Amino acid sequence: MTIDEKYMYRCLQLSLNGRGAVSPNPMVGAVIVHNDRIIGEGYHRQYGKAHAEVNAISSVKDKSLLKEATIYVSLEPCSHYGKTPPCAQLIIDSKIPRVVVACLDPYPAVSGRGVSMLKAAGVSVVVGVLEAEAIELNKEFFVSQTQKRPYIYLKWAQTQDGFIDKDRGDGDKAEPTPISNEFSKMLVHKKRSEVRAIMIGTNTAIKDNPSLTTRLWSGNSPIRVVLDRTLRIPSQYNIFDGKVRTIIFTEKEPGKRLENVHFEVVDFNENVFENIFSKLNNYNIDSLLVEGGSELLQALIDKGLWDEAYIETSDIRFGGGVKAPKIAGAIVEEHLWRTSKHVHLKGFCNYKIV
Repeated sequence: MTIDEKYMYRCLQLSLNGRGAVSPNPMVGAVIVHNDRIIGEGYHRQYGKAHAEVNAISSVKDKSLLKEATIYVSLEPCSHYGKTPPCAQLIIDSKIPRVVVACLDPYPAVSGRGVSMLKAAGVSVVVGVLEAEAIELNKEFFVSQTQKRPYIYLKWAQTQDGFIDKDRGDGDKAEPTPISNEFSKMLVHKKRSEVRAIMIGTNTAIKDNPSLTTRLWSGNSPIRVVLDRTLRIPSQYNIFDGKVRTIIFTEKEPGKRLENVHFEVVDFNENVFENIFSKLNNYNIDSLLVEGGSELLQALIDKGLWDEAYIETSDIRFGGGVKAPKIAGAIVEEHLWRTSKHVHLKGFCNYKIV
């Protein structure tokens, strides 16, 4: 491992502290090194707040050392005025002579311009240190910027004999069918805290009456996205409680407005998912967790409209019911957690809208 790689790994570690808090911005870490000693660190803590470079420079006690230091950044310093001033200019003003960058920013207003600004000011710039790792870290941001759609995660729990739900009658109570153990539920809520939005279909909303919030893990609840083609979901259900921003995709014009609920009218044709994902990108939703039901999940799988999947298989058996989706992908990892087996898959190829 080179010296530059060593400190860039630290940048990647720091950047992870911003997971779930900075979206739709990327996670970024920065480290300032003087004579092979870290004198400052920082990461992007919250969307709209100071960037990693600002926090790292602010943390340096002896600012006179900056003129002999190297700053490592996991993503190209910004060059434009957005919610914060340009970090490239701050580096120049701080007289830091050397910058090491993992990867260029794919955002059109930034890509390559931050590096050009630094070089024009006489700063030595190295690009591409741990580039693949840095892109993987912010895959949701990169997909959103380059493909104009969210990064799609699929998630479901199934029984040992391959069912995702029991057969239900009209008189059955609207609540989820227990499959996951308590530890698995906590993991699901952890994932919810890390994504920008969560999606379900009409049948899941009606049968389960879910809240789709993050209750078993610290963090923000994702934006709720629900497909309700003919507006069949009762207005007293949890998704309409106004506690979390909610987007309903439908073909019908809504009869009334609800607090914190936005209705998007779309054509439910063969390209409905592509159209919905493109619209979600316009909402700055860069990551989407699809939790059900089986029909929605299978439709996305059959069309190849997914990036990663998390599948839990419990030790429970139903003997009949709603069949779990069928999926094929590259296994990233497998774990046996208490009474359930968890498999994490990646799609064989990423789909594109643009």
